Amino acid sequence: MKVLITGGASGLGRATAEAVAKEGWRPLVVDARDPGQDVEHVVADLADRAEAERAVRELAERAGGLDAVVTAAGVDACGRLEDVPADAWDRVIMVNLLGTASVVRAALPYLKESRGKVVTCASTLGLRPLSDASAYCASKFGVVGFTRALAVELAGQVGVTLLVPGGMRTAFFDGRPEQYKPGPDASLNDPADVARTVVFALGQPAGCELRELVVCPSTETSWP
Repeated sequence: MKVLITGGASGLGRATAEAVAKEGWRPLVVDARDPGQDVEHVVADLADRAEAERAVRELAERAGGLDAVVTAAGVDACGRLEDVPADAWDRVIMVNLLGTASVVRAALPYLKESRGKVVTCASTLGLRPLSDASAYCASKFGVVGFTRALAVELAGQVGVTLLVPGGMRTAFFDGRPEQYKPGPDASLNDPADVARTVVFALGQPAGCELRELVVCPSTETSWP
């Protein structure tokens, strides 16, 4: 199975690439930076639709098609709406939502041919809002709506799974002001555990789909 993974240089994306490789499948990574590991990849900024499309086509042609796409790339810009620079706010939407759509759109010809699968990565903050996270919530609420509509649109052609993860122990929180970092007692999931649920979804037989998966720490404050 040839699996294209966005955000595969770190966090959930990297964990998913490693889990895919352990299954004996072929991970193909798209990220804004070199993953620095022995994995096929293309460097691309998903905020740029042309770059996203080029990356998908290049990896698909190199691999001879695609069997699955996992859109794990994501960025954030914390703060109140009036305090977050407009360009930073907009970039969250461009990467998280529009980048997801661009990658899936570019991959569809290959996925329809292979009757493959898509797993999009939303967030518990795509179902429940949080103050000082308007950009992230807007992007992830958008991913939820996009994915649910896509599942209807592609029924019987391409499998579609919406992944809704809670907090994970990744570098996603690095560089933030302390008030926007998990507290010292926060219980966060290992991204490798979440990645295993992605592999489980991708491994379902044709005609059997996991439409939505919520995977969060047992003490997750943003769910339910």
